[in-house]
This record gives sequence, C-alpha cells and structure tokens, in this order.
Amino acid sequence: MEVTRIFDLLERYSKLFPKTDALAAKQGGKWKTYSTDEYKQLVNWVSCGMLASGIKPGDKVATSTNNRPEWNFIDMGLAQIGAVHVPIYTTISNEDFAYILDHSDARMLFVGDKLMYNKLKPFVSEIKGIEKFYCFNEVENVPFWYEIVEAGKKSEAYYKDELEKLKKSVKPSDLATIIYTSGTTGLSKGVMLSHSNLLSNAIASAARQHMNSGNRALSFLPLSHVFERMVNYKYQYLGISIYYAESVATVGANINELKVDGFIAVPRLLEAVFDKIMDKGQKLTGIKRKIFMWAVKIGFKFEPGVKKSFIYQIQHKIADKLVFTKWREALSPNITFIGCGGAALQPRLARIFWAAGLPVYEGYGLSETSPVIAVNYSKPGKVRVGTVGTILEGMSVKIADDGEILCRGEGVMMGYYKDLEKTAEVIDADGWFHTGDIGNLDKENFLKITDRKKEIFKMSSGKYIAPQMIENIFKESKVISQVMVVGENMKFASAIISPNFDALIDWCKSRKIHFDDPKELINMPKVVEYFQDEIKLLNKRLGEFEQIKKFKLVAEEWSTLSGELSPTLKLKRKVLAQKYQDLINQIYAGTMSFS
Repeated sequence: MEVTRIFDLLERYSKLFPKTDALAAKQGGKWKTYSTDEYKQLVNWVSCGMLASGIKPGDKVATSTNNRPEWNFIDMGLAQIGAVHVPIYTTISNEDFAYILDHSDARMLFVGDKLMYNKLKPFVSEIKGIEKFYCFNEVENVPFWYEIVEAGKKSEAYYKDELEKLKKSVKPSDLATIIYTSGTTGLSKGVMLSHSNLLSNAIASAARQHMNSGNRALSFLPLSHVFERMVNYKYQYLGISIYYAESVATVGANINELKVDGFIAVPRLLEAVFDKIMDKGQKLTGIKRKIFMWAVKIGFKFEPGVKKSFIYQIQHKIADKLVFTKWREALSPNITFIGCGGAALQPRLARIFWAAGLPVYEGYGLSETSPVIAVNYSKPGKVRVGTVGTILEGMSVKIADDGEILCRGEGVMMGYYKDLEKTAEVIDADGWFHTGDIGNLDKENFLKITDRKKEIFKMSSGKYIAPQMIENIFKESKVISQVMVVGENMKFASAIISPNFDALIDWCKSRKIHFDDPKELINMPKVVEYFQDEIKLLNKRLGEFEQIKKFKLVAEEWSTLSGELSPTLKLKRKVLAQKYQDLINQIYAGTMSFS
C-alpha cells in the first residue's frame, strides 16, 4: 500500500495491522490503549475540529508536551488538512519558547499539563499570532484539547467532503513540519521538512528494522525530537504497538512492566543505565562482586557478529548465565532492539550491552536530514562497534577534502524557515548538505564520526583537538558525569568536569571523608588527588598533545533545566564557556596543574 503523505500511515495501519493497542499511555495508574480504528476516528475529528476553528492549509500549530497518544492525534489531524505541525521541547527557556512561537507564526498551541500551561501563559498571551491555547490534561478553568475533538464531532458531516478534498490536495513535497534545532550554538533554526522527507526516512529505516506488528515498543525520547518522531512513524508503518512512558523517571519501570521488545535512546541515557548497574555491582561483596567484575571485563571484549575464540565463547556463556541474564530481567527479557543516536556512544558501552543480550544499534543523522543518514542494523555483518553503520537507502554521502560529511538525498530538508541565507550556507549548488560533522567512510560503507567541525579547535602549537572523542573517553570514569575539553589557542588541552556525585559520595564514605556541600567536596585535596589519578590513567589512551594537562571540578550537575545541555543532552559549549570563564582563566593562569 503506497504511503507518500504522513497521514497515509493511518490507512495502512488500520488495513494491514488492525489491533487494540496501536497507541497506549498510562491514565490513573492504568494503561489506556487506542485501537487502530479509534486512532483513525480521533484524527478525523481533530481535522474537522481544526477546520471548524479556522485552521487552513499552511497554518502553523505548535505542541509542547510529554510523549502521549494525543500528540499523534494532533499531528495526523493537521497533516490531513495540509496544516503544519511545530513541535517544541518542554525543557527550553521561556525566551526560546517565545522566539519559536513568534518565528514560526503559530496560530494555536497545545501543552501537556497545568504546570506547563501556567509557565507559558504569561507571555503566550502577548504573542499576537497565538489565537488559542489548550492543555492535554483536564485542568479547571483551562481550555481542554478535547474541545477540538468535540467541535470535530459536531461538524464532521459538514466538513466530510472538504476533508477528503484537502487530503487529496496534499502533495508529498508539501511542508509537514517545522522542527527547531536544539540551539547548542545560538538561536534555533526552523528546519522545514516535507511529508516526503520524513516518510522516505521512516520507510527506508523500516526496511532495516527486524521488529514487526507482533512487537511493542516504549517511547520516551521527546516526540519534538526528529529521531523519536521518525521512529514513531516507522513503528506505525510496521504495525508495532507504541506505548508512551509516563516520564523519563519511570522508563526503567515501564520497560520492565510491559516487557517491551525495543526502544530508542540517546547515549547519555544508556550511560545512566550502565552507571546504575555498575553501582549495584560494586556494592556486592566477596565472590559475587568478583564474578560481577569478571563478567563486565568479559563484556567489554565482546564484538557483535565477530566469532571469538572457543575459550572466550565459554567465558561469555558463563558470564551470561551468572550476570547478564539478571540485567535482561531487570529491563525486559524480550528486548531485541535498542536504537541509539543524537551523540557519540562510547564503544565500550555498545560492546557490553551487546554482550548482555541487549543489542544497541547506533545510527547518525540530523534534524536537517529527517534524520537518519546511516545506521547499524540486525542483518549479519551490518553491525560494527565504533561506527554509525552503513549509509541508508535513498541517501548519498561523500567526505569533503577537510573531512566534513556531506549528504544528499530524499531526507534532506526543504530549508530553514524564513532564512534563505543560512539555507544556502549548508546546502550547496549541487544539493549536498554540509553536516558540520567530521568523519570517514570505510571500504564496506561504514561511516565513522570523529567530531563536530565547529567544535574542533587549534592549539597554539598548531595541533588540532577533537573534544568529543576525548570527552567520551573521560566519561568512562565512574566519577565523571560530564566534561568539556577547552584550550583553543592555548599551549595545552584542559577540562571542566562535572563529577558523578553519587559515585564520588560513595567513594568518600568508604574513606570516611566528611563534607557539608558539593562546593566543599570538590575542593578537598584528597578528592582533587583522586581526579588527578583518574585523568592520568585516561590520558594514557590519548596522544601527547591530546592529553588533559589541567582541570577544574565544578559543584553543579549539568542538565537541560539548568541550561548546560541541549534537549538532546549535548553540551551547550558556548553556555558552558561563558558560565565557567573565570575557571578557564584560572586554569590558564597556572592553577591546579599536574604532570
């Protein structure tokens, strides 16, 4: 069945994979499911309700909410009438929110709950374009989103013919959404994606997906992120049931409760899962602790798809029986797919998750490419740790003379909204999109990312530093949560480090080190000495000019809410550099040096 517009997925889903749990979310502590027929009916009512509210083809409607079935009802309802969906992260600042609402020309806004409604109401009322402001949760004296559905029910007969005409008039090349980039380097840009952009990527990705209509997936990365959104379409194309997590805090419990078959994540979340597992393992005693640590050591040597020695195979079977089976039980014994993207995944994490029977398929892409450019997948020989997989069908990649990855194909965006100049800066005359990432392609078409072009910097010696690679190595330390490498135009590389305070506090307790607060903790000589030893050990894996010579610890944990991380959990380097400029100055004034 041909699928060329986003809403075509609905027809395919209901005809090929009719089921009672197409979409699901928890309400009042219980999972509320929507069948394919209910899904389709609600979408039609939303379309009619939007028309009754005056929304026309080309009009913009914004949503900012946690993942939930209602997001799909709005998304598909808008797509059917040729309107444009503008999803917005819930974690951005009020200033960024106001900018996106104004810049996108949004006429209507939907948010998830009372907290978000109250947060935005003061300034949303001042944005001229916003005519109606709804909440998905039912809140007293707040417009409820279901008013659109009710309006659609009442006017369905009146708009039935018009809706069919509008659906037929929507072309694959029409604008479907404007996705605003996470803004790690300044104001967000509005990425314009067509129906064809998103669907070509979803369908090509589906061809590499081994899950099918008999499986269920958990969704918890924000649907405002192009990766989760495209996967959301891919699941529907394949008839996979989608269950939306209650919150990020409940992801582990939801995975275990539902015994899901797969989900997608960003590296930071997988790092957090591994840190929790290691924390529990390190608290074991005696022979149990020794077996756990031995199994982890075995896991770090695992290579998916590569036949190891007979001795290693025996060791791995023992490690699996004694340790890794417990990891699977703690998550879900049914998991066969963990998609990962958004940033570089530590190779050691990929190996140990695979060793534990929790296969991680790393991919790569950008909002501007809808998003997948390359991805590892389950076909034999198509997984290689340390790479982001082979190039996706429908996409072409070449490496520029300076190492930048260039991409051309069906997924490349229409351009940046209201910004022809910036569009021309990234899409050249031959249609190649300049990703800003540095990488290389091997003979078997596997793509490896080495760093961001704009983040690579030159030291005064003339040597170039690729900070992401160094940061990934340093985050392997159990006491380092986040790290930013600095040193542009300086003689050596240094680092600002946000410790993993849970691990650090445990270390202090074991040595009876007492402190009153994080600020006191990070300045204690024994703690500084501990980090010096950690860094000396990690430096051995780096070239002389790449090694971290000096560092500063900070008392803050970096997050999206406090502004140091983007919604996709990447470092906001400009924000961090400004916040810690005094510390950086101190570093290069000669403080806290070690050899």
